[in-house]
Amino acid sequence: MFYYLSNLSDVFFGFNIFKYITFRAGMAAVTTFVLCIVFGPIIIRSFRKLQIGENVKRDDCPQLYQLHSSKEGTPTMGGLFIIGSIVVSVLLWADLTNRFILLTLVTCLWLAVLGGIDDYIKLTQKGRRGLRAGTKFVWQLVLGFIIGIFIYFNPASSTQLDVPFLKNLIIDLGVLYIPFVILVIVGTSNAVNLTDGLDGLAIGCVLIVTIALGMLSYVSGHLKFSEYLFIPFVPGAGELTIFCAAILGASLGFLWFNCYPATVFMGDVGSLALGGSLGVIAVLIKKELLLGLLGGIFVIEALSVILQVGSFKLTGKRIFKVSPLHHHLQLSGWNESKIIIRFWIIAIILALLTLTTLKIR
Repeated sequence: MFYYLSNLSDVFFGFNIFKYITFRAGMAAVTTFVLCIVFGPIIIRSFRKLQIGENVKRDDCPQLYQLHSSKEGTPTMGGLFIIGSIVVSVLLWADLTNRFILLTLVTCLWLAVLGGIDDYIKLTQKGRRGLRAGTKFVWQLVLGFIIGIFIYFNPASSTQLDVPFLKNLIIDLGVLYIPFVILVIVGTSNAVNLTDGLDGLAIGCVLIVTIALGMLSYVSGHLKFSEYLFIPFVPGAGELTIFCAAILGASLGFLWFNCYPATVFMGDVGSLALGGSLGVIAVLIKKELLLGLLGGIFVIEALSVILQVGSFKLTGKRIFKVSPLHHHLQLSGWNESKIIIRFWIIAIILALLTLTTLKIR
């Protein structure tokens, strides 16, 4: 909304500031942070009254329940004020005619609704662990297909993959880009969801990944920077910096309440939406392959679950004491805070490595 005030710069020169992505990105981050800080306590109190609390019991691992028993009943679905603040901030500060902003908003809201339904079933239907995995997967698949189709048939978009570290190697997937987009969106949304198991772990990693994605969005949408760095120039992609800034501010605001010991959990409504948003942003700015490095924590967490399930089905033996990896480390004697901080450190290192690829080509 405020972006359109720049059209009135002839009336008052001060309105010209709303043209600048950097200004609007900063304000978007501040807006989401303030919204979370102001409305967070109200929502948390409401959840407590309504008894919307987390069920941490896991029948497959009683030892883990002993470690997490103190978290039983902690308000969940805090992702509602994460996503709500992001949507409000983006509507206020972004250019709503920008197709990248619209696609990311659709992805975020689609997965928030899906995650919200999943959380609601967990809370209201005893004995159920939410939506059936197949149902959840189908709706993620449909979303990825819609985004993939839009990119494939949009003449302004590209089906080429920019390979990190190599300046002259570009892979054009053609129609195969559609299933590739599906893989990225489904993979990232579920990977963030699997990482959400310790106080502040997932949201801290999302925060770090978002900072790097915001920088990549800005340079990808800037002609001179993209030419200098030999990366694909994506007209209009700079506007995604504002969406990234909104996620950043919301992550900081939510972390205020979610840091150890957490007073609220984000639930699937937050983790699925945030993960999918990161995935679609990476796709839109042509940094799909870099996301594997940047989101390395999410990749490792997801792989630990895949390996655990695969090993048990094929051999009847488990590789880890329990999956995802952060719970295995807990049962191995690691303190929860130590796991969280060390994972954050690794996420920061991976983000720095990702940004260095802009010059190592």
